[in-house]
Amino acid sequence: MNIDFNKNEDVMKMALSQLRTRLDKIALGGGKKAIEKQREKNKLTPRERIAYLVDESSPFIELGALAGYEMYEEQGGCPAGGTVAGIGYVSGRQCVIIANDQTVKAGAWFPITGKKNLRMQEIAMENLLPVIYLVDSAGVFLPMQDEIFPDKEHFGRIFRNNARMSAMGITQIAAVMGACVAGGAYLPIMSDETLMVEGNGSIFLAGPYLVKAAIGEDIDTETLGGAMTHTEISGIADYKFKTEQECLDQVKKIIGKLGASPAGIYDRTTPAAPQKRPEELHGILPEDGSKPYDMLEIIHRIVDNSAFEQFKEDYGKTILCGYARIDGWAVGIVANQRKIVRNRKGEMQMGGVIYNDSADKAARFIMNCNQKKIPLVFLQDVTGFMVGSRSEHAGIIKDGAKMVNAVANSVVPKITIIIGNSYGAGNYAMCGKAYDPRFIYAWPTARIAVMGGDQAAKTLLQIQVSALKSKGQVIDPAEERRLLDEIKGRYEKQTTPYYAAARLWVDAIIDPADTRKVISEGLQAAAHNPDLPAFSTGVIQV
Repeated sequence: MNIDFNKNEDVMKMALSQLRTRLDKIALGGGKKAIEKQREKNKLTPRERIAYLVDESSPFIELGALAGYEMYEEQGGCPAGGTVAGIGYVSGRQCVIIANDQTVKAGAWFPITGKKNLRMQEIAMENLLPVIYLVDSAGVFLPMQDEIFPDKEHFGRIFRNNARMSAMGITQIAAVMGACVAGGAYLPIMSDETLMVEGNGSIFLAGPYLVKAAIGEDIDTETLGGAMTHTEISGIADYKFKTEQECLDQVKKIIGKLGASPAGIYDRTTPAAPQKRPEELHGILPEDGSKPYDMLEIIHRIVDNSAFEQFKEDYGKTILCGYARIDGWAVGIVANQRKIVRNRKGEMQMGGVIYNDSADKAARFIMNCNQKKIPLVFLQDVTGFMVGSRSEHAGIIKDGAKMVNAVANSVVPKITIIIGNSYGAGNYAMCGKAYDPRFIYAWPTARIAVMGGDQAAKTLLQIQVSALKSKGQVIDPAEERRLLDEIKGRYEKQTTPYYAAARLWVDAIIDPADTRKVISEGLQAAAHNPDLPAFSTGVIQV
């Protein structure tokens, strides 16, 4: 290993250590005192419930763990968006699992909670996965009700999705282990089967205090909407249990009796490990995101047998396209080549930039994969499309639009990994969040923004200085440098993967060595839905 590799590896390991530290803190939810209160009520934490529910030694891919990170600080924070969620195996069946965290503001819903739950339902609908809701929530966080209650992508959309998923034949099981209040009461009742834990589980449109205020009736929680009430009187719930473990055991039994999933249409053979060690991914990416490196070295540590069959290898070299297998799954890979290359005219081309020929090649490859029903994997480290008169005269906008069109209309499953830079329209062309990847992950080295920090800071500084000058104010060089540093610091904070993960622009930040695993699990999920619409790109200028 060379000096650069060792230095890069040290930086990556520090970044991963920071990630683990932050995730460990998030895993405490509302804190140790709140967890102890759960214990006093014989209740498990959401992560303990999930650990008990999923099959031993099977992968559980947690999604949205960083949702809400460093948001809502005035309200005391909202770790993991107040919900623990992901994809795991229950009785051998891959499922979406969504668990409210009662230790965070009594499980109340913040705006990011709604967004995270909708994202999980979207995953279930795209991939036809069963959904298990572990319910323990006090409902909407009232101080922010205007940001979570009435709009199309707010709280009510979840119940709309309950109904739509039911019509699609997607199994939904709700285990009520705590409060289930107000509008949230519809979720378990719109599920296929509802289970309740005696003494802790409750379902009602209005709790005892509100009932007293509204109609003057004095009533306790259990009589109003406890497990006995809903299994013996209202008939709303289907099962009641004395402990959470008994309740979760029944969930396992229900999932274990589901009918078989439809056969997937995507090709899979016996998995084979890469010949080059995936652990070496920690040392390949340069510490400085502007430095070149060979993306093939990344690909060879992700794909089976390190075998990658390039498509149009000698054309459009700043984007690598080709066929491979990941954990046995056949995939088409579209990746930004970060080393400096020469085009067919012998001219140097900057790595990470999408040129006319690169966009043309990628568009054709994406169309080919759709024709062959081969899922697509995008490996992003892109600074954008090439600019300047030469590119404009050659029609870079036309070629870029062709690529964007192909990505937007692609019907095969798409999985995106943001490895490094993800700037400007390059984010779109390489299947950013706006282009509906089935799953989207980021390495700790990811940077997501409309442009790089230096460029953005200088542009914003010019605007700010011009505004001050128009008011007759003179800025000396020292003050200009201070302003530049301030703007750059603020802008760069907004480009970090943590900022993106907090807002669910990515599903999770992952260890690079786990890239194969998350792609494979994503393709396993996608295989549950073999029905693809017809592929058409509409009008493309050639």
